[in-house]
Parts: sequence; C-alpha cells; structure tokens
Amino acid sequence: MTADEREQEPGSSPTSEDAAEGTEPLRVLVAEDEALIRLDLTEMLQEEGLDVVAEVSDGATAVRLARELRPDLAILDVKMPVMDGIQAAEQITSERLSAVLILTAFSQRELIERAREAGAMAYLVKPFQKHDLLPAIEVAAGRFQDLRGLEAQVGTLTDRLEARKHVERAKGLLQEREGLSENEAFRWLQRTAMERRLSMRTLAEQVIERLDAGESP
Repeated sequence: MTADEREQEPGSSPTSEDAAEGTEPLRVLVAEDEALIRLDLTEMLQEEGLDVVAEVSDGATAVRLARELRPDLAILDVKMPVMDGIQAAEQITSERLSAVLILTAFSQRELIERAREAGAMAYLVKPFQKHDLLPAIEVAAGRFQDLRGLEAQVGTLTDRLEARKHVERAKGLLQEREGLSENEAFRWLQRTAMERRLSMRTLAEQVIERLDAGESP
C-alpha cells in the first residue's frame, strides 16, 4: 500500500446527527489514484456525515476491500492502475457488493456508456463541487436498493412457486396413498406443519420423501 493510501476498518462511529436519528451513516469506499482528488473527495464525504471506510488508489484493491467491507457505495475513478474503474465496477456489481458511482473526466464522457454496461448506477464528471456529489450518491444508492428489492421479489416469487409445487405433490400423494380427500390432505399438511414447527414446503418435501420410500408421512 502506498504512503498516501489509507484503509479504515468498518464500524466507524456515526455522526452525532445520525446517532440522534438512530440511523447509521452511508458507508463509502473511495477509489481514486490521484491523491489530492481522493483527499478532497473524502473530506467532502465526511463533511456530509458519510462514513469513508476505505480509500484506495487502484481498482483491484477496491474490489478486494468491497468484498471484505461490504460498503453501501463504491466511488470509482475510471482511470486507475492495475484494474480500471470500469473493470472494478463490473466485478463489484456482478457480485452485488455495493452501489457504484463512477468518476470520469469531461474528456472521458464516451466511457459513460461502458460504465453503465458494467453496472454503474450513476456517474459524476470531474471537476465537481460538493453540491454535485450528494445527488449523484443518492441516485446510485437508490438504484442499487431498487435492484436488490427487485431481486428479492423475484426470489420470493420463485420460492413461492417451488413451495406450491411441493405442497401440490405431497397433497396428491396423501390423496392417493392415504385415501384422503383434497381438503383433508391440505388440512393435514397445515396442521402437521404447525405441530412440527416446519414450513409447508419443508413438510411437503419430507412427506414426498417418506411416501415415495413406502413409509408413513
């Protein structure tokens, strides 16, 4: 690690305002190879009450620390040694480690589309002022939360469909092998799941396995 590169462990104390409100400040990883810009950016973030959990000068270290620290946001400069910001953004977003905000010079605007394709949620053109920073952070963090919420909904829907398939299969086996009606089979599953403190899906899987093995449910 270079002399002008600093890493901080997670869990820094929240600001007094955050503590009063009972909420943790946004945890941010900063990756910028120009030391002065990195310092200015960190100061801006801290002045706004954000928790800078790491400052690094190359994309590879940014990815490594994003995996270790799981920040809420990674701010990545496009041009960095070892691994550039776009490559780092692609890895961070593909692993859903954090939201990503890309820093790009005005002359690099053609790289914005590449950054979007890599999964960056927002970008900021250098040089920028403090009043430009927070709106970009809010956009990036908001889009990341929307993405995670959408993935959770899809996962929940998939789980429900899988659970329904198992319950229907177990219910059919109970009707066929235990001589129960459809309503009786379903009520038995509900009651037994409650008694055994199992989810309907888990019980259904057990019933299917036992009945297929010729055992009692």
